[in-house]
Amino acid sequence: MVTHLWGSLVLTFMLLSYERYTMGQSYSKEQSWSNHNLSSVPPDLAVGVRRLDLSNNFIRQLHALALPYLEQLDASSNQLDLISEGFFQNLAKLEELNLSQNMLNNNVHSNGKAFQSINRLKILDISSNGLGNEAVELYLQNKSTLDHLKMSGNVLQRLSRSMFEDSTNLKTISFDNNLISVIELGAFELLRQLEKLNLAQNNLANICDFKLYSLKYLNLSGNSIEFFVTHQNDLPYRLEILDLSFNKLLYFPILPKLNHLRYLHLQQNNIGAMISEAEMVTEDNALYNEVVHGNNIAIKKNYLHYNWRVTPLIHIDLSYNQFRTFPLETLSLLSSLETLNFSHNCVHNISWNIRNESESGFTIPIFYSSLKHLDLQSNKLVHISPLFLETLLQIASLNLQDNSVQPCSTEDHYAAIKLQNKYPPMSSCMSFRQLRTLKHLNLRENNIKTLYNSTFERNHLISLNLGNNPCMVIQKGAIEALPKTLQSLTLSELNISEVVLPCLPALTHLNISNNILESLPSNIACSPLIEIDLRNNMLQYLNQSVMYTLTSQVQRMYISGNPFKCCENTWLSLLNESKVPDMKKLQCVTGSVKIQMQDYQKNYTIYCGDLNTTPLNHNIGQLVIVIVFVVVLFAAVYMFCKNILRSLSFIV
Repeated sequence: MVTHLWGSLVLTFMLLSYERYTMGQSYSKEQSWSNHNLSSVPPDLAVGVRRLDLSNNFIRQLHALALPYLEQLDASSNQLDLISEGFFQNLAKLEELNLSQNMLNNNVHSNGKAFQSINRLKILDISSNGLGNEAVELYLQNKSTLDHLKMSGNVLQRLSRSMFEDSTNLKTISFDNNLISVIELGAFELLRQLEKLNLAQNNLANICDFKLYSLKYLNLSGNSIEFFVTHQNDLPYRLEILDLSFNKLLYFPILPKLNHLRYLHLQQNNIGAMISEAEMVTEDNALYNEVVHGNNIAIKKNYLHYNWRVTPLIHIDLSYNQFRTFPLETLSLLSSLETLNFSHNCVHNISWNIRNESESGFTIPIFYSSLKHLDLQSNKLVHISPLFLETLLQIASLNLQDNSVQPCSTEDHYAAIKLQNKYPPMSSCMSFRQLRTLKHLNLRENNIKTLYNSTFERNHLISLNLGNNPCMVIQKGAIEALPKTLQSLTLSELNISEVVLPCLPALTHLNISNNILESLPSNIACSPLIEIDLRNNMLQYLNQSVMYTLTSQVQRMYISGNPFKCCENTWLSLLNESKVPDMKKLQCVTGSVKIQMQDYQKNYTIYCGDLNTTPLNHNIGQLVIVIVFVVVLFAAVYMFCKNILRSLSFIV
């Protein structure tokens, strides 16, 4: 029995060895001939190769290859314009083909015949080949196994229904950077498994009826789309990501009634140019009525708000639009919303203008119950209604950079509460006291006049940016009153000559760059700092004892742009070069000359005399001079006395 088993194993081994031998001595699963200046395919390819890379050469033609095990072929970035009809016939296992950046717009009919012999292809990339509609339809014939198609950077002008008749199993399609202006009705109807579609950077003007139920990702950015409308029905859509950025939208998109949309990108459009939110909503619904019903039916339903109530969005980007008012009610309908980017718009005030729900006079209840990240940068905001702030029940980060927001003092806050409706209609300051969940606050570039010692007393901030407020008066005790939870503090570009820094037990990142500081802040070493930015101040040296403590804990220290004195550099030896990322930019001053610190270290005697410039070495040098002088003097006196004694002995 054992003998029989052993014989079978030996026979199997011999057969495998023979198969390897018939494949050629140089059997290899992968071969790369990329960037070899080839003008044709190498003739001595291993028969058993599975992955072949011929990219970035000068190959113009592909002729028949006998590579029965080849699965992946990359012939991108060549000068390919002709594929022989029999080229793919002996590539029975080919599944992935990359022919991008060639000239397949030539010899279209000949190349089309060659493509028809591919039977198992799953991934095809023919981007940047100058292909028009006729060529694409030929190349996609008999592609029933194709899963992923990439045709970026061609010259397609329309997507026809017949284009995908032989490739109905497609899951992802990329048609970005073409000239597509027309999508025929039903063009994607046969693609029941399509999940990802990229039509970015084309010439589409509108989407009148979106019916891709299986789609999960749709990219329509960089077109000229003015509106996006979905007919309302009870069929579920699987769409999760919709990118309509960099278009010409005037209104919010009318989304499917039943959807799974989680990410909506609407930045760089013209949304919100209307004077009021109510006018914008009315126009949006009128547009839907016109597209779907041709204005034959009176508007009875608020389609925009109705669908937004059931949309599970967690992220929406409305930056770089034309909003003049903040759409309080519309955005509050997104009950799952966690991140809202509303930066770079035209809103000067966020007022509490909420329409009445009925004649009873009760206003519609509004809450942003899930919103955690709100970006209001670059809106020139002066007033933000405290009633709006109270709706931010879970706010964690708030970006108010490049506005005109002024913090309130304690007196301002309580005076406002005593007024009718708790707050004046247009308060001149903003109180952060009600934002109990706030962790990250950016008040950079707000032209803040005063930082009060009570401004953040009720908050538990982790990071605070007060940079670029050059006229800000920091009230005594304001820095000391910062929350003990603070880990990152930015006080750059404040035009301050000193700063009192308390012992903040959690502070790890400190930025006090671009000021006029002449010395390090007191107590700077008592916080557990791991990164500190001291760039562009007026520091002439760094306190050696403080530096000794800092360098034991700090991991990154930025110090360039200061007028350090070359010959007062005892602190320099404490710096670990790996901890100073801007060491190469470091300069020092001797007299009226600025030199690179690294050059000074190599030739310090040239700039600071023959002796080492440290006080210790300077004292040692003086001591040596004194000792030499005493020794010489003692020797002279000794010789003088000796000569006197000799003279006396001679006389006697």
